[in-house]
Amino acid sequence: MPTLGLGVFENDECANACEIAMREGYRMVDTARYYRNEAQVGEGVRRSGIAREDVFITSKIYHPDFGYESTLRAVQESVDSLELGYYDLYLIHSPLTGKENRLATYKALLEAKAAGLVRSVGVSNYGSKHIEEIVEAGYELPEANQLHPFCQQRPIVEYCKARNIVIQAYSPLVRGALDDPVIHAVSEKYNKDPAQILIRWSLQKGFVPLPKSSQAQRIASNARVFDFEIAEEDVAALDSLDHEGAGAVTWNPVDAE
Repeated sequence: MPTLGLGVFENDECANACEIAMREGYRMVDTARYYRNEAQVGEGVRRSGIAREDVFITSKIYHPDFGYESTLRAVQESVDSLELGYYDLYLIHSPLTGKENRLATYKALLEAKAAGLVRSVGVSNYGSKHIEEIVEAGYELPEANQLHPFCQQRPIVEYCKARNIVIQAYSPLVRGALDDPVIHAVSEKYNKDPAQILIRWSLQKGFVPLPKSSQAQRIASNARVFDFEIAEEDVAALDSLDHEGAGAVTWNPVDAE
């Protein structure tokens, strides 16, 4: 899995964004059935000319499709829409709809993996109790969990790290809410823009950030984060912005029953 990817939620110019991202060195795209742009992701990657095996593509199944048979149908539809043969990672988008549905969905994803439709299986917005259900059912651990970094949920992060479950950071730019004085102070210190600071923070925390943009200049600058390192005291300052559950800029269903 690459260390940085392009998020494409609510991106009306998704194919163009993916093509630009490939040109700028990105090799990962994060989509979902809910985003309704899997076909555009496939189009953008094909237009880029980058070989399929060199691009890591993720999608997710949304809770209306949860369940064994419906998951198998949904994954096939996703693969058909992408028109690139398979997904590298396929996630359960959230823990909603209850334990029975979660486990039936996970079982179906593992069968899709065995069939070659997906290369790996993971989850998103899962708390540790939801992952424990998977363990207790005797299934293999998910390979990734997606969480939102300014609602840092440190116990979940530590749980996942201890089990070698990759943390992908969705909304790493906190939906553009970049006017916090701490972020600006760190930005000025390193002569980097606030988005670059937040992406670099995610990387140094061991997360895989998935910044979203449709603008060519912004897609390019978001990838220019490997030529500097944030000092420990500045990482700590950014850590202090955590507001636990109240800090979520998107939904936060990690406590779902």
